[in-house]
Amino acid sequence: MKFIRSKRKIVTEATQTFTFTRRAMVVGGLQGAFGLMLAGRMAWISVAQNEKYNLLSESNRVNLTLIPPRRGWIIDRNGRPLANNRTDFRVDLIPERVKDADATIRNLAELLALEAEEIERIKEELEKSPGFRPVQVADKLSYDQYAAVSVRLPDLPGVAPSQGFSRYYPAGASVGHLLGYVGAASAKEYEERKNPLLITPGFKIGKDGLERAFDKELTGKPGAKRVEVTARGKIVRELTTRPDIPGNTIRLTIDAGLQEYAGRRLATQSGSVVILDCRNGDVLAMASMPSFDPNSFSDGISHLEWDMLSKDDHVPLRNKTLQGLYPPGSTVKPMVALALLEAGVHPSETVGCAGAIRVGNTLFHCHKRRGHGAVNMRTAIAQSCDIYFYQMAQRIGMDRIASMARRVGMGQKFDLPFPSQSYGTVPDPAWKLKKYGQSWQVYDTVNATIGQGYMLINPLQMAVMAARLATGRQLMPNFILDAERPAPESVGASEDHLVVIRDAMSAVVNGGGTGGAARINIPGVLLAGKTGTAQVRRITMAERAGGVRGNASLPFKLRDHALFQGFVPFDNPRYAVGCIIEHGGHVNRIEDAPMICADTLSYLFDPKKAMEKLETLEKGWGGTPAERLARQTAAFRLSKAIEKGEVPASAAGNATQAANAAAPAATPAEEDGDAPPPASSPTGAP
Repeated sequence: MKFIRSKRKIVTEATQTFTFTRRAMVVGGLQGAFGLMLAGRMAWISVAQNEKYNLLSESNRVNLTLIPPRRGWIIDRNGRPLANNRTDFRVDLIPERVKDADATIRNLAELLALEAEEIERIKEELEKSPGFRPVQVADKLSYDQYAAVSVRLPDLPGVAPSQGFSRYYPAGASVGHLLGYVGAASAKEYEERKNPLLITPGFKIGKDGLERAFDKELTGKPGAKRVEVTARGKIVRELTTRPDIPGNTIRLTIDAGLQEYAGRRLATQSGSVVILDCRNGDVLAMASMPSFDPNSFSDGISHLEWDMLSKDDHVPLRNKTLQGLYPPGSTVKPMVALALLEAGVHPSETVGCAGAIRVGNTLFHCHKRRGHGAVNMRTAIAQSCDIYFYQMAQRIGMDRIASMARRVGMGQKFDLPFPSQSYGTVPDPAWKLKKYGQSWQVYDTVNATIGQGYMLINPLQMAVMAARLATGRQLMPNFILDAERPAPESVGASEDHLVVIRDAMSAVVNGGGTGGAARINIPGVLLAGKTGTAQVRRITMAERAGGVRGNASLPFKLRDHALFQGFVPFDNPRYAVGCIIEHGGHVNRIEDAPMICADTLSYLFDPKKAMEKLETLEKGWGGTPAERLARQTAAFRLSKAIEKGEVPASAAGNATQAANAAAPAATPAEEDGDAPPPASSPTGAP
């Protein structure tokens, strides 16, 4: 077998030179391409992305911090501050920057002398807070405390001391439900708005009331501060600062002095008082008490104080003016009388009151067991005779009464800058059929005509009703001073009829009627009004036969509501008032709705005299609302400590004494004689 020999390649100097040159070209090409790529990348970085890397470099050397804008003031009609700002040194924790939370909190507790309750709050909020949301450690610090933390920042990662402004409410609890409060933005609010200002330590937004409604207007534009820092974050020097731009000032129709007086004059009661300007509907005061101190909420309310407020049977966390609904009781009788006049009933026509009337198979009573005898419209309103209205209302029917009720503001929805309102009910046959699928009955009319049954109202609507009866115009409540509004329309009642109603309302207070306690002790100033009592429980025939229990002997929640609405001066109405004392029961004359209204209105005519009287009365109530709240908080804290075994049980007596220190002895009230006494069948009152 013969093998084929491969041809031997002959290597010459020329072939070697050619091979080397080819390889060199490939390698050189690769090197050149790589060099061009590096050069291009360097050019991209140094030229095209010069600004980006300059900023990154600068950020390693310089920290940019947002300065929260100062919140705009809320002032009253005379320029007095209702909500302003005060200089504040504070310390916050940024959760995502904290390395050793326990050690950091321990060091801050020593530096700032924090109480155990505050330390517990900080730990709890730190655990629950998202990494981006600051946790407040303390505010309102002295400069020495602020400086002590600032010089130790390298050893306290995540700690953010700041100097800024905090919200302050000079009137405290008296404006709690009117203005609301501010607080740090929640995670949900941050996710919705994606605004870095919301997570800036010290920045707060409106959470309730007018603070929330006008949050956009009150929030200014943030400033900024550039500081040079070391690699560890220690401040070397401050470079530049751009000041913040404060928010706009909101000027309200509220009279600051009157607002605070109204809140204090409600004393220890649970209720509300509203005062309107009869010329244009401006709200001069809107107090709901007891209330919370918005300063506490804005600073971060403690668990203990929140627990105390939420368990209080006087419900201080509810805005009774706008969210509370109550049967209006006999305060609707002037409105019902106006409907009677419109239907053709003559004011001199009389009805015999024998103390009770039978409607169907039900016996309806008047508050005066022996009856009033023959009464006309004026006497029926002045003496609050139920029988007169029982009989007359059946003649004209509920549709006419409901129409007049709506025209004077009952059940009406007002365009107000408040996020939550309750509007009440004006019942009529169509309403009952739609809501319950039942036809209207005569006893429904009888109940409604004395402000019971399905009828419900809030204190603001009651004040509006008084203003419309006083002026004959459909005034609308307003909170912004000098706001543009259309001229109010007429309520559709003749002036002659309105004169009859106003005269009868004057007789309630000044003519021996049920509202004598509302007389104003100022020469030449006569108050016209109407008292009311709204029943909250059913009185059975058995109880009526054995003697109806007085409100003073009943538990708080079973007592009747006490009400009053009116206007002043009688002959030239300037101010209207509506007041509801929740479960007041007319057991304390001084703290009853008529006298509260009279004293509050008297402040508008003689502030000095009104304040002297109030200060005297407050000595018997345990001091101002702030003093009573502080005493209540101390007693609640002590009782909780006793429950936990932190103090001896023998201290329980001290807690009880402190809690009761603000409660004055009840002063028997004069009979106002307008309590709507239901029969043995249900009246529909709540």
